[in-house]
Amino acid sequence: MSTGPSLPPGRYPTERSAGNRRRWLIGLSVLVVVAGVATAYLGYSKFADPAVSGEATGYQVIDESTVDVQFTVTRSDPRRPAACVIRARSRDGAETGRREVLIPGSNAQQTGVKSQVRTSEPPAIGEVFGCTENVPAYLQAPAD
Repeated sequence: MSTGPSLPPGRYPTERSAGNRRRWLIGLSVLVVVAGVATAYLGYSKFADPAVSGEATGYQVIDESTVDVQFTVTRSDPRRPAACVIRARSRDGAETGRREVLIPGSNAQQTGVKSQVRTSEPPAIGEVFGCTENVPAYLQAPAD
């Protein structure tokens, strides 16, 4: 009885053992889990609620080189100071002025702030660019 033609060695791949397939499956599974955890972490860090945020509540063009910006700052820990960048833009959307504003710590979760921005061209709008708890040293009040 014949088992079939014998194949020349080295010309055709040998069958993989079940152990090889199992190692590939485990390795691929670990890779998929690690990629999923990394994606979840990046998504959470990018889209989670920030510790501090600012939202413009209004603006008023004062003259050809000044705009008042009113905004509300919301902090998860209101005792910590924050810094917000507000800016003015012209009719074509170009940024024409920018200012950093210190928001000192307080007891209120939300704080209303009003500040002026000087511009290089006539302003059309004032807005909040962003806020952070990482207050630059030049904005902090000197210690007594």
